[in-house]
Amino acid sequence: MFGRTERDVLVVGGGPVGLVTALALADRGIGVEIVDREQRPAAHSYALALHARSLEVLDRLKLTAALFERGYRVRTVGFYDGADKRAEVQLSQLATDFPFLLVIRQDILETLLEQRLAQHGVKVHWNQRVSQLNVEPAAVVAAVDELGKVSLGYPIQTTEWVIERTRQVRAHYVVGADGHRSFVRRSLDLAFAEQARPQYFAVFEFQSDAPPGDEMRVVLDERSTNVLWPLPGGYRRWSFELLDGDVPEETRDKSRLSVSVGEELFPYLTREMLLRLIQERAPWFHGSVGEIRWSIAVRFERRLAEPLGRGRCWLAGDAAHLTGPVGVQSMNVGLREAADLAAALAAALRHGGDAELETYNGRWTAEWRRLFSRADALRPTDRTDPWVKARRERLLACLPGSGDDLAGMVQQLGLQFAGG
Repeated sequence: MFGRTERDVLVVGGGPVGLVTALALADRGIGVEIVDREQRPAAHSYALALHARSLEVLDRLKLTAALFERGYRVRTVGFYDGADKRAEVQLSQLATDFPFLLVIRQDILETLLEQRLAQHGVKVHWNQRVSQLNVEPAAVVAAVDELGKVSLGYPIQTTEWVIERTRQVRAHYVVGADGHRSFVRRSLDLAFAEQARPQYFAVFEFQSDAPPGDEMRVVLDERSTNVLWPLPGGYRRWSFELLDGDVPEETRDKSRLSVSVGEELFPYLTREMLLRLIQERAPWFHGSVGEIRWSIAVRFERRLAEPLGRGRCWLAGDAAHLTGPVGVQSMNVGLREAADLAAALAAALRHGGDAELETYNGRWTAEWRRLFSRADALRPTDRTDPWVKARRERLLACLPGSGDDLAGMVQQLGLQFAGG
């Protein structure tokens, strides 16, 4: 064990939520260090759009001008069933300076955040993982492993990661923004209970000559939830929910090119599978399917940590909650949590006491209970379309918003929260 660093806050996780937490702290003059076990910002991600309230957070951090140069604006959420459009939400009706979604690659967002941190003299320590947390009355002592690659094997050479050295970081607080397998959450032994059944999605990004438009299109048939996103540069992304009948039984165990998703085995995601799913679920999509630059089958769980931390260790983002991909809620609510948590930590450091942190826990736990429909469920009104009424339990996770924005979107669909 070598070296010892003193910090106000140690942020574990260099994704968007961790980077925003660190930047919001640095903007307040708080001494912060950020570590991530990965090599670099993510090249591919499921979260590909920023909500209006996320843009407000990023605007306060002086990032929106650069984001707008690189992103694509979406102003409508359309709901489809087969060949028919059945409902829509106009984001222009949101009470915000940014009444739209901004579609942008996660690696671009992370790079811009990292550059802003560098202006504060804060470097993201990639290839570093926290392997131990010891909570003391006045601080947390973290063991941070610095990882490196070594070459092994002869005559066939391979490489593997090894611990080059381990150092200590002593911090007044630790933020766990380290994703769904969060080491910080597991160290706190917090419950991470399942809120609903997991969903499986086949994700395809491909070139297309389809007009991009400014609409995010959600396809809700009787059983599945699917979404089409316009992407910058002439690309599109389809995410299709995989159901039992989507993969022929005889191919599940015989395909040599297969991917394991949870306990399920799916064939390699082929162009033929993409074309079949488009034909079955979105017959209105007539764009070409060119180069497929990314495809993956993935299992999305829906979980919530309770509480969102305690004492000197707190969670934000996927470390605290998981949900489906359609409404891009987990990352975006996580960005709002990051800004809120940074303010609460700054108050605790300057004035003492945990009142602000407990308020953080109560506010965002309540928000996630609402998003998971635990505290409030959607109910129809006298103007609710029968199609919307029949699918209202699935709509909440499809809406790209939270808080008051979410309530406004629900009202546009002729629904309301049971609690008012």
